[in-house]
Amino acid sequence: MRNLNDPASFAHRTVEANGIAIHFVEEGAGPLVILLHGFPYTWFEWRNQIAALAGAGYRVVVPDIRGFGESGKPANVADYTVLHCAGDVVALLHALGERQAVLVGHDLGAWVAAAAARLRPDLFPALALVSTVVPPREAQRPSAGWAAIEAQTGGRFYHHYFQQSGLADAQFDRDPEVSLRSIYNAISGTASEAERWRLIVLPGETALDTLPDPGHAPAWLGEEALAEYVRHYRASGFSPPLAHYRCRDLNWDLTAAWSGHAITQPMIFVGGAADPALTAMQPLYDRMEEIYPSLVRKVLLPGVGHGAPEESPDRVTSELKAFLDQVLPGPA
Repeated sequence: MRNLNDPASFAHRTVEANGIAIHFVEEGAGPLVILLHGFPYTWFEWRNQIAALAGAGYRVVVPDIRGFGESGKPANVADYTVLHCAGDVVALLHALGERQAVLVGHDLGAWVAAAAARLRPDLFPALALVSTVVPPREAQRPSAGWAAIEAQTGGRFYHHYFQQSGLADAQFDRDPEVSLRSIYNAISGTASEAERWRLIVLPGETALDTLPDPGHAPAWLGEEALAEYVRHYRASGFSPPLAHYRCRDLNWDLTAAWSGHAITQPMIFVGGAADPALTAMQPLYDRMEEIYPSLVRKVLLPGVGHGAPEESPDRVTSELKAFLDQVLPGPA
């Protein structure tokens, strides 16, 4: 029986596209679906969906986003904007010899998918967002919003805390195994109330102080899968992935033309009802029909946290397959 926790059980390729190496896993034949992972993950977080969607008649391609896994890691933080990442997806599509793809994005991948869909609706006719409601362009820079949170709570929202180069990086790099299992647990639907991530780092705290160590991998993940993530983050560190957060203000500067522009492609949202990050985005979730006039469906999975593709793989696969069958021509 195939071991989906073994990365060697998947077909890997690397192409040079948009000026960097893009590593990806590929399986199946038919209409193209590109799955985009979040932080702190790699392509591996989609392992449970790859075979199922490929078996349903789709060509499934799952890249490591720049800065993650085995893809290129530019040294300049300014090379991690959503425009760079959307350019990577377009370049990957061309390298694959395809004309269109449905995008599925989780967490950071949702931001990349939304950016690519805004820029190139001719290439990406539909998209699915998992766990993260990507807001319309705000009226003010993200840093202004973070300052307001600090004034109100006395602490820094985690995006704010991640801005200082070398701060969270060094904390997470000290022991990637502890860091990753603590993050995965704290944002999950199985975390206890005491373990649940509160998203705010108070004065005198480190990022890890807000992420209690459970001492083991969450049961829905397992030690073997955790070890695969640890392998990558131990090799390359957290600084390249965190560079995406450090582009938040720059992203705002570069996307002024998006003000008032809605994504019009058909889309779905799949989230976890027990996701602490989604709780913070509840007003956005409630307004999704307004923000995305072409929203086909939104669903919250009971008892599931932020890591929906791994916490509830069968349900996420089922939702994605139903959406793909609706928006794509019949699989070959």
